[in-house]
Amino acid sequence: MPNQHHKDPQRRRSKQQERAEQILDVAAALIVRWGYSKTTLDDIAKQVGVAKGTIYLHWKSREDLFLALLTREELKLLEDTKQRIANDPGGLTFHGYLKHNMLAFMKSPVMKALLLNDTEILGPLVSRTQSSTTFTERIANSRLLLEFLRTYGIAGAEFDIREQIYILSAIWMGFLLIDPWMPDEYQFSDEAVAEMLAETVERLLAPHHMASEKAGDTGTAQQVAEALTRYIDQEVNTLKRTQKEVQV
Repeated sequence: MPNQHHKDPQRRRSKQQERAEQILDVAAALIVRWGYSKTTLDDIAKQVGVAKGTIYLHWKSREDLFLALLTREELKLLEDTKQRIANDPGGLTFHGYLKHNMLAFMKSPVMKALLLNDTEILGPLVSRTQSSTTFTERIANSRLLLEFLRTYGIAGAEFDIREQIYILSAIWMGFLLIDPWMPDEYQFSDEAVAEMLAETVERLLAPHHMASEKAGDTGTAQQVAEALTRYIDQEVNTLKRTQKEVQV
């Protein structure tokens, strides 16, 4: 009996988590199909097969549910990136990170919409996310990674770091946006596009006078791998804190 007593709360938590994931799965599908403004809690509850009030057992408001969705999708994107890197023998490099992270973005309609500030899909969630302290912290994390790459000669200092971040963001978004504008003969697979992005960014960042020297530096490669691991871990930890803040 004591064992059963301890198992019941665990089983309840497991069922609650499973139900929360089902709700978020449906919310993700509907927001991509209909957009934030047209996706109601009634729609979500009906698709999941629960009462509308059940949703409030997990989140205090509709907005909190969708903020939780964005956080979960970002965590899934990072886990997808990590898994892709783990399955690639040469994945834990800056080139590998860029390629696999782009592939993860391309497979996630919600995250692609967030990156591109797609208010048709995400509505006011875009501005709410960008004004959060979490967003500011994550921008700071990205800058720290770039500063590290500049310090160790992986990224050049020809541009001011603010200019460099702007240029990199423009390239990244351009690769995500250009596809519908290109004729069929200029269509490429997701893998090919991700590889072109990584190659473009790497060529832009690489200091011209030391690129080949650094490419063969085992010690530098190890430092970059460790920096990328820390960066991804920091992103995960920041998102998990956000996840707890919006849960009931």
